[in-house]
Amino acid sequence: MTSAALRQNNRLDVVQWRVLLLLVFSIFINYIDRGNLSVAAPMLRTELHLNQEQMGRLLSAFFWTYAVCQVIGGWAVDKFNVKIVFGVGFMIWSLATACTGLVHTFATLFAFRLLLGIGESVSYPSYSKVLAGNFTERHRGLANGMIDAGSKCGPALGTFIGATIVGHYGWRVLFLGLGFGCLIWLPPWFVWGPRNESAGVRAAHDGPGYAEILGKRDAWGTFIGLFGGNYVWYFLLTWLPGYLVEERGFTMEEMAVLGALPFLGIAATAMLGGILSDRWIMRGGGVTTVRKTFVVAGLLLFNLMLPVPLIKNHTIAMSLMMAASLCFGFYSSNLWAITQALAGPSAAGKWTGLQNGIGNLAGVVAPMLTGMAVYRTGSFFLGFLAASVMAVMAAASFGFIVREVKPVTWRSKTA
Repeated sequence: MTSAALRQNNRLDVVQWRVLLLLVFSIFINYIDRGNLSVAAPMLRTELHLNQEQMGRLLSAFFWTYAVCQVIGGWAVDKFNVKIVFGVGFMIWSLATACTGLVHTFATLFAFRLLLGIGESVSYPSYSKVLAGNFTERHRGLANGMIDAGSKCGPALGTFIGATIVGHYGWRVLFLGLGFGCLIWLPPWFVWGPRNESAGVRAAHDGPGYAEILGKRDAWGTFIGLFGGNYVWYFLLTWLPGYLVEERGFTMEEMAVLGALPFLGIAATAMLGGILSDRWIMRGGGVTTVRKTFVVAGLLLFNLMLPVPLIKNHTIAMSLMMAASLCFGFYSSNLWAITQALAGPSAAGKWTGLQNGIGNLAGVVAPMLTGMAVYRTGSFFLGFLAASVMAVMAAASFGFIVREVKPVTWRSKTA
């Protein structure tokens, strides 16, 4: 193959770029919608007369249905047209966000958070299905890095703009505007979204069942690893705004900036990590070595954040938080590339559904445990400590339980 042909083969085509940008924009919206309750929490908690323990339950409610419905979402995207399944899920979660702006009771707010989780549960199985069936291994670092960057820019911009909107117009306007406004994403998706198979990589519809996936050691390595990594992520997503306001004493305007910076840092290194890992593979690096290096190192270096609640100096504390966030981005950019390589197109939806279902149980645990710890101790230190322990557990799981990052051999026969 000529050098020109090699360069062409290393580039995404117009159709792939269009699909990828739609996915990035969708995850950007996804994470604004799931994280907006954290931004609104200080004002919402006062208006609805909620204590921190109740707030912890509300922050975790989304993850109850989000985790449980992952299995259904993974089955649906493997069974039906991923474009339709994802589009319906997007509409459900957008309407749930909008309706949250109308609530007046704890119970109603809790119910709409549960509905939000149902709608968003199809997102990651859909992303893995599309990327495994439409992007080669040498492009998945970039593709996953861009999607992950979108997931981090969502909370970053959501925190900055959301805190400003809440401060000037109240929390209800935030939910109503986001929920109804983001429905404009749906028409382009239904016009330009992918079929189940395209870009020269066709996936068979009759891949392995859930029992076969659950019998794989590598699958459990990714499940446990994601649980630990997600504990870290959801600790930041749900309680960082509250920590900055309630323990650090920052104003809503200051929190809007300082709360956004860690997410922007993760987004930047997610993109960088995706690009660097793809280039390393293109230059002959082994997929296992490349993906594991980024994932394990990123998780271990997150522990730079552990001393933050013990440091009184705001500048030093925020600098350590930024450093830890930058390291975390290298992990998150390569996480799903490992899953997509192991599962292959025929199992990407189901594997991702199981992995994200188990992994997002951390979204139930992290907000509740942190809320309980803060309520009982008056400090966020135990919350930071638990996140650090989980990061080490996740690194060990990806490092030692997951073996080679290569397609798993399935008993099921595919066409």
